[in-house]
Amino acid sequence: MLLRLLAVALLATTEALAVTRRSLAGALALAPALAVNTARAKEGTNTKDGVTFKQVRPIQFIAALGDPAAGSGGGATDWGIWRKDPGPRGVRLQGYDNLKKQGGKAPSGWAFDEKDWWLEEHGLIMENVDPLPAGKYVVTGDRGVTNVLDIDQKGAWSLADKATLADVTHGPCRAGRYTGSSCSPSSVDAQAFPIKSGGIMPAVSGCAKQDYAVLFILGVEDLS
Repeated sequence: MLLRLLAVALLATTEALAVTRRSLAGALALAPALAVNTARAKEGTNTKDGVTFKQVRPIQFIAALGDPAAGSGGGATDWGIWRKDPGPRGVRLQGYDNLKKQGGKAPSGWAFDEKDWWLEEHGLIMENVDPLPAGKYVVTGDRGVTNVLDIDQKGAWSLADKATLADVTHGPCRAGRYTGSSCSPSSVDAQAFPIKSGGIMPAVSGCAKQDYAVLFILGVEDLS
């Protein structure tokens, strides 16, 4: 319950969620019933187990790898973060030729890497992730579970209260990373989209593919 209260407090003033493509309808549904508890949050922060978290707004996104049934593991040094929703900033597959003509610079300003690129569930080419810093994050997959994800400097990760990675993964958001020296979005079968919730991203000729789970970040540990 405390994690749910924490989530509501962090969500209470997140106006930007109303316009994000990856809305948190389920998490926001908790707000009316627990609105009285939002008064405990001060300036977008709340505390759990002695750790103070500050609200992230607009929400950010983690690209995670791991056993969906696990509540802890390693390898988070290979995870990434999108600090802005990459979907609306993406480029449609049909726009790839124009992206090339622009020297790989997308309209929203990010640079396309022809040897390392991402696709989302609607067939949009996304910008690459940034490295995910070690720390504590309030995460959810809009599946009725909000939890604290703890990542250490060596990439070990764990979730609290026996939660699993699947519990905090947003099923409808799919993210595939494609790499290779002869790997091109022009080889993607556009008819494969949209990808169903929980589905896997399509293989692409000439590419090595890795599917990532997508987690929503509602808050981060306040170290100030």
